[in-house]
Amino acid sequence: MLRTLTISTPGRICLFGEHQDYLGLPVIAAAISLRMRISGAPRADLRFQIELPDIRQRLDFIPHGRLAYRLERDYFRSGFNVVWERGFRPQHGWQCEVRGEVPINSGTSSSSALMVAWIKFLLTAAHDPQQNDCEVIARLAYQAEVREFNEPGGMMDHFSTCYGHVIYLDFSNNEVESLKPKLGAFVLGDSQQPKDTKNILRNVRDVAQAAANMMRSFLPQFDLRQTLLEEAKDALKKLPPRHAEVLRANLIDRDLLREAHLVLQQEPLDHSRLGDLLNQHHEQLRRYKKVSTPKIEHMLENAMKAGALGGKINGSGGGGCMFAYAPQHSEVVAEAIREAGGVPYLVSIDAGARLEVNNENS
Repeated sequence: MLRTLTISTPGRICLFGEHQDYLGLPVIAAAISLRMRISGAPRADLRFQIELPDIRQRLDFIPHGRLAYRLERDYFRSGFNVVWERGFRPQHGWQCEVRGEVPINSGTSSSSALMVAWIKFLLTAAHDPQQNDCEVIARLAYQAEVREFNEPGGMMDHFSTCYGHVIYLDFSNNEVESLKPKLGAFVLGDSQQPKDTKNILRNVRDVAQAAANMMRSFLPQFDLRQTLLEEAKDALKKLPPRHAEVLRANLIDRDLLREAHLVLQQEPLDHSRLGDLLNQHHEQLRRYKKVSTPKIEHMLENAMKAGALGGKINGSGGGGCMFAYAPQHSEVVAEAIREAGGVPYLVSIDAGARLEVNNENS
């Protein structure tokens, strides 16, 4: 019988493809060396008691079937429910503690890292044969975090935090490609401005989807994945201004990602070109998708002046984090971000979801 069980998962940054995955377009994401950990020990009863000291909360439940939700985002119960539906029937409860290094509500996938860790914890506790299958875990985590609460968003966060390292994701082709670029340091900067993820996702997503549908009335062969920007220029002029600028930005971001995909596979890696592509991607997010903030712009400007090669806002936007690519002068860049009012973290690319402790009675 298990005595203790610890699962950890990383936060993530989106290198390329921000606000693209829910449109069926590819993304390139990277796991970072700030992690979420769930540790637990079996109880003598059926109660699941979960301590959350980082946010000074505690919750518990005794499962006798699918659990009713009591919170707006009742992630521990929803995670339990999707595993219950796979046939998980616990023989005992667990005393758990959750601790995290990933900034909360900042665009670094803290909630998805938590959900992936929780799903993997439950599958490991149940000796489920797919406890190490990242695709299964990521899809279950997506179901528990997004579908159970009818929220917007794609699966990038769940796949990137489960697989780890740098991955190219194309959900339209069900493709997960592991990339192995020799990347230097990143500096993550938390603006400490809370995000309104749900509304931002809905606003940008809904405009982009409506714009793509409108385009087909002017350009019947329009395909968000394949149509070149040059081919779409005349039709874009016929769209309402807001719809045109968002759709145009998506086409540009799609092409920037394609180039970045090639750059990240080259040896040696062209660090300066990578930084320039990050800057171009951020410009579309700032100028046309309008998801940046003055404070994040100040943090990015300071980072570039201090020697960063590039950077962008991270996550849905409207607050949260940015990151700078700083293979050199990373500590100077971190201090520049601090001077702009941000909280900096020196991070590197890290592994995905993993079992850290699994002690069993002999």
